[in-house]
Amino acid sequence: MKILLGCDTYPTDVNGAARFAERLSIGLVGRGHEVHVAAPSTTGPVGVEERDGVVVHRIRSLRYPLHEEFRISPPWSTKPEVASLVRALRPDVVHAQAHFIVGRYVCRSAHEQGIPLVATNHFMPENLTDQLPIPVPGVLGRLASRLAWRDLRRVFGDAQVVTAPTPRATELLAASAGIPDALPISCGIDAAPYAKAALNATPSSVPTILFVGRLDQEKRVGELIDAVAALPDSLPVQLEIVGDGTMREQWKAQVQQRGISDRTVFRGFISEEELLAAYGRCDVFCMPGIAELQSLVTLEAMAAGKPVVAADAMALPHLVHPGRNGWLYTPGDIGELTLRLSTLLSDAELRHRMGLASQEIVRSHDLEATLDRFEGLYREAITAAPANRRHAA
Repeated sequence: MKILLGCDTYPTDVNGAARFAERLSIGLVGRGHEVHVAAPSTTGPVGVEERDGVVVHRIRSLRYPLHEEFRISPPWSTKPEVASLVRALRPDVVHAQAHFIVGRYVCRSAHEQGIPLVATNHFMPENLTDQLPIPVPGVLGRLASRLAWRDLRRVFGDAQVVTAPTPRATELLAASAGIPDALPISCGIDAAPYAKAALNATPSSVPTILFVGRLDQEKRVGELIDAVAALPDSLPVQLEIVGDGTMREQWKAQVQQRGISDRTVFRGFISEEELLAAYGRCDVFCMPGIAELQSLVTLEAMAAGKPVVAADAMALPHLVHPGRNGWLYTPGDIGELTLRLSTLLSDAELRHRMGLASQEIVRSHDLEATLDRFEGLYREAITAAPANRRHAA
């Protein structure tokens, strides 16, 4: 098949949606498909590049003023660029990864040109409101959320099928966007590199807690910092924070204020090889984020055989089974988070047992199964589309 993915974020961007789109694209190329990606330019101008066999068409973009690493494609240039690209490629199927700007016009062009459309949602309103320069009051926040979900329903309304990464994410689509029949399909993971990294890792001299992700408000890393500061002085610990974002300097200042600078390392963005090493050497993974529709980094830590302490929010309970491979805690309850971390840091045997359980749970998220599901959906969408629409000029 010739497949076009429409993405509002794609590597070199560093986030879960971008990593999923890349893994899906590369996996499909590995199965013999011709895969194209439409995504914002990393530098501004349009361009075409090849990444691991995937042809990436970079759409004109501007720097997002509130986030130094993020770029957006303006609607006035994106609409004609995407329409022209879809017309030139004539893909067998289009797979939209977002309903924002590139995703929106990929969906519209697929509909107008009679091309089968599959859509996947990675969005939650918190992903946007937490990027605004001022807090959004409760009433306005709820209104903005309703409008955002309504917009998603409009954009994805022409798709033959809509998917989301977990059952909780599909429930959210039904309740908030009025899309009742979305399919839960895991983002998937190739567990082997993470398991290998754990086997080859040199253990840290003291137990290490790892966080990986964007340093933005919805990730709640400040709660993890407070919990580490509250751990008993008799319990040696190192906190390793991988990632970057708008809250970096504020959380660095919080580490200083809590007196744990000697136990905390901010690593920023790191290479894939360095990330594997970080998963391998850590003892506990913590995800305090409250807006996770799946959390690829949590899957990666589990694949490395690590116990997880995570917020009892959104889709994280699909991954963390309390007492089996880690613990959930009530978001905002620093005392509970401190207790869960302390319990694991004090018991190496418990960490080992829960780490093995993490690897067992990850087996149900195998990337090959995810590729199977999407291949099947593409073929079903192509077969179901009327022939006169599939071949519309």
